[in-house]
Amino acid sequence: MTDGSAIRLRVRGPQGVVQVATDSIASWNDLKQQITEKTGVPDFDVKYGYPPQPLNTESIDGAVKLSDLPIKLHGEQLIIMPHNNIQAQLSNPMSGTKPPPEAVKPLPSQQTSAPAHRPGDFPDQPLNLTRKQQYGNVESDPPEIPVPALDGALVLRVMPDDNSCLFRALSSAVLGSALDGMTELRSIVAQGIQAQPDLYTAGMLEKAPSDYCRWIQREDAWGGGIELAILSQHFDLEICSINVQDLRVDRFNEGRPTRCILVYSGIHYDVCAVTPFSGAEPEFDRKVFEVVRSGDDDEAMDGGALDAARELCRVLQGRHYFTDTHRFTVKCNQCGVGGTGQEWAVQHARETGHGDFGEGDS
Repeated sequence: MTDGSAIRLRVRGPQGVVQVATDSIASWNDLKQQITEKTGVPDFDVKYGYPPQPLNTESIDGAVKLSDLPIKLHGEQLIIMPHNNIQAQLSNPMSGTKPPPEAVKPLPSQQTSAPAHRPGDFPDQPLNLTRKQQYGNVESDPPEIPVPALDGALVLRVMPDDNSCLFRALSSAVLGSALDGMTELRSIVAQGIQAQPDLYTAGMLEKAPSDYCRWIQREDAWGGGIELAILSQHFDLEICSINVQDLRVDRFNEGRPTRCILVYSGIHYDVCAVTPFSGAEPEFDRKVFEVVRSGDDDEAMDGGALDAARELCRVLQGRHYFTDTHRFTVKCNQCGVGGTGQEWAVQHARETGHGDFGEGDS
């Protein structure tokens, strides 16, 4: 880097933003190699500028000097989009290395303060519970909380009501896709349970471990605290789940150098993301945040993401974007009978075999 002018740029990938330094006489292949080394993404498309526009990388000869490219790279931010999100994440040591068995046990606080929504709370036939349509206005008019240190604003990415919301939300964060990774995450949970029979007993799971493993791999089985504990350990990151109703933060695998943030609204999970500009497509999101720890003050050292997420949840709380699972009105969509609370729905399902419920009018 002595014969050409210096080039410094930022690269936004699935795990966040990294800095890249090179010079003008380096080749396009040299830059691509640096990007791969820093992001763990071997094959990708590129967007640049504001608003982002595609860079036709297929037409660029690998040997061309960076100074001869049609765009000025110094000071630019490139957004890379993996061709194969799952392969890219598994090749990234930040998320693809499975910890040893002794490291997979949830902390005691995770076993006692997990979100109330757990698959073990329900009968063998998974329940389908549809939220009120009024919640949809959060998706059409989402609140945004500025996060200057992360060059964007924190927003809520709303997941579909299909009993896979937890897996969709987490998959979008750690695998780059809300759809492609759901089956993989369910399989990881089953493997984690089978690998630790002394921890994941019938008493904890409220059913035989083998039955639970079959159950959780069904596409209509809900996930909750047990799943978050296992998946946070597998991907070696801290998962913060914020309960909208009381703003409680449940932490799984606490103390790791990266975190993602989920929002729990009683019967549903969504994911927090930092978007580079208002209205940007989700492909530009950042959903995994680095945490720099200094003494006991770690919350302010993630660029402000967790503080912004708490503020976002206060706004959601004001819009009543939550379901009180103990007191809300439930209606069975199969027979029309209504009742109050999650426990009534579970009991009705056990007595009738019905599994399709809707949130009724209070």
